[in-house]
Amino acid sequence: MPRLHTDRLYEGELRTIREMLLMMGAKVEEMLTHAMRALVERDSELAERTLYIDRNINRLEMEVDDLCLRVLARRQPVASDLRFVTMALKVVTDLERMGDLGVNICERVIELNEEPPLKPYVEVVNMAEAAQEMLREALDAFVAGDAERAQAIVERDSKVDAYYGAIFRELLTYMMENPRNIFRATRVQSIAKYIERIADHATNLAEMVVFMVRGKDIRHVGKLERRASSNQPIAAGLEPPSRTPLPPEVADDPDASLRDVMSAARGPANSRRS
Repeated sequence: MPRLHTDRLYEGELRTIREMLLMMGAKVEEMLTHAMRALVERDSELAERTLYIDRNINRLEMEVDDLCLRVLARRQPVASDLRFVTMALKVVTDLERMGDLGVNICERVIELNEEPPLKPYVEVVNMAEAAQEMLREALDAFVAGDAERAQAIVERDSKVDAYYGAIFRELLTYMMENPRNIFRATRVQSIAKYIERIADHATNLAEMVVFMVRGKDIRHVGKLERRASSNQPIAAGLEPPSRTPLPPEVADDPDASLRDVMSAARGPANSRRS
């Protein structure tokens, strides 16, 4: 736990920053929960209502920025206090971006709900729960000042990456089987990508907690190893079912462009007609 200051006003300002950051994190969690519920229950009205939560997140971002700048100017913090305030200025940006990604998810959900369901979205929901758990644990580590707990969160990012890779490959098979699936599959892929980015921002938050507590910057450390390990299966039964074989140039490239996918799905005859 952070030490308390004899200056009660100064301590109150730091406590206010901490509470506002936690409130922003809670709002992001709420957005993600409601977005997944709107997806599973095909509730477009819920998705539209969830969009307005982002306004509160944006307001909190501006308030935190203003308070941090006032603390820097008036208190001239040093050591752990300086690391906390500078970290807060960065964390608030990550949390605001998570809110924007929540908006993007809701927009894709609204588009999907206008079409027949493509498939059960079990893997997407599981992926969102994993990302949400990472955010919650990162915020708890921030409150407790627990660097070891934050370090463990950084290592869990590969699990969400593996979820995204499995979902991406499965959606490719749907698009290969029937070009009419492309619109819905690309929307689901976008949702999965937004969730993967939320997990990345949660990882950033955990890395900054380590810096705040230990004064050690662990960003970009071991990312190549984590990325290599993300190609391994994360759970039994998670791999997509066997479907139409994919061309090697598409199956082996998780970053293949949608143009490549659609061209392969249409086939030579359809490509000539277009």
